[in-house]
Amino acid sequence: MKKSELRTAVIIPALNESASIGRVIQSIPDPFRELIIVADNGSTDKTAEIAQMLGARIAFAKKRGYGAACLSGIALAQTFAPDIYIFLDADYSDFPEDMTDLVSALLERDLDLVIGSRTLGKAEPGSLLPQARFGNWLATRLMYAFYGHLFSDLGPFRAIRSHALSLLAMRDTDFGWTVEMQIKALRHQLRVGEVSVRYRKRIGISKITGTIRGTFHAGVKILWTIGRYGPWTQT
Repeated sequence: MKKSELRTAVIIPALNESASIGRVIQSIPDPFRELIIVADNGSTDKTAEIAQMLGARIAFAKKRGYGAACLSGIALAQTFAPDIYIFLDADYSDFPEDMTDLVSALLERDLDLVIGSRTLGKAEPGSLLPQARFGNWLATRLMYAFYGHLFSDLGPFRAIRSHALSLLAMRDTDFGWTVEMQIKALRHQLRVGEVSVRYRKRIGISKITGTIRGTFHAGVKILWTIGRYGPWTQT
């Protein structure tokens, strides 16, 4: 199948991102605009309304949590049978324009999963908080110790083939979503890779690393997830 014939689904989990969602959607390159899904995680502002005005479809997640939002977006996207799923955040910290590089790497390097690495790319000063950098460092090195593959980031900006996503049978509904995808990809011996992406300070305050409580819970869940899917388990 030619690159131009591939169908993509862009999934954007969002919670009260009315100040940024419009910029994110408008910055998505034309080849990827056919199916844009904003997975609304219970917003009380105009996130969904703005997204709809700009042509996005809305998936409403009944359960609160980053992973829950992603799962609701996937459920809606599956009705359109996309070949590739692209995930990015709604806070305008990612550069949607860089999804061209992610998908190109997926196809040209014959990969199943491509992670957009903020640590390999150009991260604006202050965009990656110290706690996020440390969490990335610890989690990626634990995965390396268990499976011998060293990721540089747990970045949310990523592209994955449809058959690979189905194989992973994603379950996590909150902070463990990104690491679950990466560790399961290694367990299933999928072809994984990274590309450098740009990263900037988000609009608004992070629901995770922006608070002490969020940072703590995210850290615990990430470590729990790595243990949950470690090489000694059968799942």
